Amino acid sequence: MGEISITADRHQFASDNYAGACPEAWQAMAEANRGHAPAYGDDDWTARASGLLRELFEVDCEVFFVFNGTAANALALASLCQSYHGIICHELAHVETDECGAPEFFSNGTKILLAQGEAGRIHPEAVHQLVTKRSDIHYPKPRVLSLTQATEVGTVYSVAQLQALQEVAQRHGLRVHMDGARFSNAVAAAGVAPKDLTWKVGVDVLCFGGTKIGMAFGEAIVFFNRELAHEFAYRCKQAGQLASKMRFLAAQWVGILESGAWLRNATQANRCALLLESRLREIPGLEILWDCEANSVFVMIPEEIRNQLRAKGWRFYTFIGGGARLMCSWDTTEADVEAIVHDIKELMNQRSVKTGTRVEV
Repeated sequence: MGEISITADRHQFASDNYAGACPEAWQAMAEANRGHAPAYGDDDWTARASGLLRELFEVDCEVFFVFNGTAANALALASLCQSYHGIICHELAHVETDECGAPEFFSNGTKILLAQGEAGRIHPEAVHQLVTKRSDIHYPKPRVLSLTQATEVGTVYSVAQLQALQEVAQRHGLRVHMDGARFSNAVAAAGVAPKDLTWKVGVDVLCFGGTKIGMAFGEAIVFFNRELAHEFAYRCKQAGQLASKMRFLAAQWVGILESGAWLRNATQANRCALLLESRLREIPGLEILWDCEANSVFVMIPEEIRNQLRAKGWRFYTFIGGGARLMCSWDTTEADVEAIVHDIKELMNQRSVKTGTRVEV
């Protein structure tokens, strides 16, 4: 076997996908591993997980479990529109930049229409302009508004902002999809009930991320508009997303929902990200690109410092505005934050020796 390129005992900041499964999810899978159980979602674990999600959102909703976020978003969006429709999303949205065309593929060609807005959030006026831009038959008819919560740049839509978007969506007959890969982080940041960020502000379907908050794998697709879930199970099957041993996917949801780990893990990740942001703001020569509201920090770091950090074994992505994205996970600790901050300070200090401006390490 080849040598592993990262230090196993170091918590990285590249992605919250780097973290392992949290104890609550892992233990639930172990419990689900006892004996035999019906396949394809006809088991008690799947029923329990679905019931817990209905309790969490305080509404009767249709729930489906899939393996990953790309499938969740693509299949959910395909259920909301026809091939000749358009899906409005932010220009930085994951469904536009990082799904390899999956939403278009599974919807048989639905066109993605890009909207602008500051700090990763779509502005209602941008939605209105896209819908009213053209109305002739030669242009795809806008049918879906897709929102990312938390956004790709780590910001969070407030209830008031979602209400404003709900108003414009209703006015133009748009269905509303929410990419909630980091929905738990948004709930923790907003300090409101999950219902306040979803069906109470007009969200028809939520793709609720489980992997990034401590599950080994798996996402939940929650239809608040139950009519739109008609025959959705067939979409899951056709797309290879119907797990034969569904209980292992569903059991993780039972573990994190019953224990409260879904919110506790998100709160921990958010707290560490806020600490990281505050510590980085103390270092001359760095620029925070967007205010940290969830569990990611975007910071402009000189290229040579980024390269030196990677040489020290740190892993992180550089994208979206050219900044380094430092992502905190459910298992990130204050010690992890201080470790990377120490190395950044040390390298920045070495860089600034020539100018006589030193950074306190």
